[in-house]
Amino acid sequence: MPCPPPTPGTRATLAACRREPADDHFLYRFRHDERPLEEAEGAFLLCGFVMALAEHQQGRTVEASRWFERNRGACGGSGLYAEEFDIAQRRLRGNLPQAFVHAVLRETAARLGE
Repeated sequence: MPCPPPTPGTRATLAACRREPADDHFLYRFRHDERPLEEAEGAFLLCGFVMALAEHQQGRTVEASRWFERNRGACGGSGLYAEEFDIAQRRLRGNLPQAFVHAVLRETAARLGE
């Protein structure tokens, strides 16, 4: 079933996400305080894959692929994903393995492959 067309509100929300809680195609959940985002927590991999899905829905296939590939590369040596990824130290943080991240990875791969 195809996704509904994007609305102006959806476009504005994605633009805001690209500006503030994002860093090099990784996405953080929210700003905890005035510290840099990466000091409060790791990039939230689930959010990065959802951003890839949103970009794909908007017809921005190159950006969708960039989000997908960047977050796909954030797995551990065993191929498993945690919920967060520390960009500076290039290591997993949080719960491991994270089933929701694996599920949305599969969903994103299927959508981008259509």
